[in-house]
Amino acid sequence: MKTREEALKYGLSFPDTYQEAPFHDTNWQLVRVKGSKKAFLWTYERDGHINLNVKVDPEWRDLWRNAYKAVIPAWHQNKEHWNTIILDGTIPDKEIKRMIAESYDLITDSPSKRIYAAVKKIPKGKVATYGQIAALAGEPKMARAVGNALHKNPDPDHIPCFRVVNSQGKLSGEFAFGGAGAQARLLEADGIKVMNGRVDLSIYGINI
Repeated sequence: MKTREEALKYGLSFPDTYQEAPFHDTNWQLVRVKGSKKAFLWTYERDGHINLNVKVDPEWRDLWRNAYKAVIPAWHQNKEHWNTIILDGTIPDKEIKRMIAESYDLITDSPSKRIYAAVKKIPKGKVATYGQIAALAGEPKMARAVGNALHKNPDPDHIPCFRVVNSQGKLSGEFAFGGAGAQARLLEADGIKVMNGRVDLSIYGINI
């Protein structure tokens, strides 16, 4: 990702968002959330590169800055809570998208954010159902939304979506975890026995 157009297009792919140039200066193009009108993505050109300002959890702020030279304390914004991403071609697209998505979640406190937080609570050696994750996220009726969020997992290394199964203990479609048998292998590495594409919830299911 090196262009403003790519960044704005991705920012506008999130629900209830719109683009605005609030400073009567076309160099500054923002993506805001409808209702609150809060901006989660600022785009502008500086020193020959498109820059993006994104909100960041302080827990991740320095990790991003240390991982990539092109992520720096935010220009013209609170440096405790915002980072600048310089689109110089050195940061993988998936990482840029992850930072934009995290900014959106921080601004909106979206259901996805609560879903991912709930999934992180599933201990190693256990599984949870979509319905249980929905309940833990505060929305018992949004089991389908849980599935959608998990298929867009921005951080599979830290959000163990493979530990989520359906109400009968069946595994998800293989495409969600990188190919045939991937979820089963991940669960078995956790110490969970998988038989015929199913996990015994009476043994491995969490209690909530």
